[in-house]
Amino acid sequence: MLTTPAKTILSGYQKNGWFGTDYSMNLYRGCCHGCIYCDSRSECYRIDDFDTVRAKENALPLLRDELRRKMKPGVVMTGAMSDPYNPFEKEEKLTRHALELLDAYGFGAAIATKSDLIVRDIDVLSDIARHSPVLCKVTVTTCDDELAAKIEPRAPSPSARLEAIRRLSGAGLFTGVLLMPVLPFLEDSDDSVLSLVERAADSGARFIYPAFGMTLRQNQRQYYFERLDERFPGMKERYIARYGTRYSCVSPRAKQLWALFTDRCREHGLLYKMQDIVSAYRQGYSTEQLRLF
Repeated sequence: MLTTPAKTILSGYQKNGWFGTDYSMNLYRGCCHGCIYCDSRSECYRIDDFDTVRAKENALPLLRDELRRKMKPGVVMTGAMSDPYNPFEKEEKLTRHALELLDAYGFGAAIATKSDLIVRDIDVLSDIARHSPVLCKVTVTTCDDELAAKIEPRAPSPSARLEAIRRLSGAGLFTGVLLMPVLPFLEDSDDSVLSLVERAADSGARFIYPAFGMTLRQNQRQYYFERLDERFPGMKERYIARYGTRYSCVSPRAKQLWALFTDRCREHGLLYKMQDIVSAYRQGYSTEQLRLF
């Protein structure tokens, strides 16, 4: 596959980062899921030809050396800028081998993905969980496979992702849903959100973390509006009328959705607050335990 030069894979130490993580890594650049709303298309990230996936050159040797030099153990996040389980990963196995390195050096893992390929690595994730925290975050923004095919055209279906959650949870891994973004006027109905809560609970999810709205900024906005014109005629005009050129586009129904969402989550025992999710997945692990490993 195509490659791109890289000087580093692992970020510097950052206490209490996103979902309580300590480091982040990106083994690939770009993403081919084709999600029409993706924030990573934004000009500020400077990723040319975003839909073309490139592996970072010498990613695994770089990661090995960086892990070996880290003085503080911790949880490594992946999936923020590009999906670690893109279709090329099936053959390349960069993510799998990176997880094996995390296991070998005593680090935890927090993965965000839209792919059911993550279930392939249940064995490695289970090995990591014996000594360090593991968090599996599977993005599902709608249960409607037909709608998802329009807004996330090359990602596995929501049904496939929910089945992946069932398998991950069944293996004892701390797993849940990233319900973000919830696209205004397309995914922000009561039925859409509550149906997802029910399906997630049925699949054994431990948490759902939502964002009832989306971001829109340069490049990302243009791409999104072009796709809306193709697939949802008239929808772009609703966005322009409601949000203009704002960066943060919160659903006009956000408060109502939050109330319904939290009530239903409590009924099912699902966590939905960041601090509760972090506390739960890190429970039973300590910095001293990681250091001793």
